[in-house]
Amino acid sequence: MGQIEWAMWANEQALASGLILLIGGVVGVAGQFRDWEFAAYGVAAGVFVILLEYPRGKRRKGTTMERPGQWFLAAVVKLFGPLTRNYYVRAILHACLAVPGGFILPTVLGTVNLGIASLIYLLAAFRKEEWRPIQAAQTQKGHVGKSIHQPPTNPPPRPPAEHRRKQMDDGRTGAIEVTATP
Repeated sequence: MGQIEWAMWANEQALASGLILLIGGVVGVAGQFRDWEFAAYGVAAGVFVILLEYPRGKRRKGTTMERPGQWFLAAVVKLFGPLTRNYYVRAILHACLAVPGGFILPTVLGTVNLGIASLIYLLAAFRKEEWRPIQAAQTQKGHVGKSIHQPPTNPPPRPPAEHRRKQMDDGRTGAIEVTATP
């Protein structure tokens, strides 16, 4: 069985916690909660976490689905080098960002989730994982027509190849004939 890549879990957890922190901060500011300044901090921290965590990192093995429009933010994250690539730094950063949100009720859930993401990033760092950008997929300029001998004529689901050969030999095409009766 393969090893779990903890950074992928941490990325999803941190992105969700950034959204929750942002929403909780907006609720705290709009609701004029006591000490609403912490809620305003939650809005700023939520936006920062979302921008940092939106670009996914490349997996060690297999393919990684790129999020829509992540190429721009990935370039920004890549620009900061070891400050954003290293998961020890991300774990400490998320832990520090989570503390002030715990002082007001609307941002507590985002704070707890960000703390959990921090722990998962710490585990990923212990496992020697590191953020790497997803490279743009290279387009193949080969001729596709050579690999396709004859495109299928029947819509899916198609019968197995043996049945298709028999149908072609018998002269049946698989189409249903409709005749009108007067």
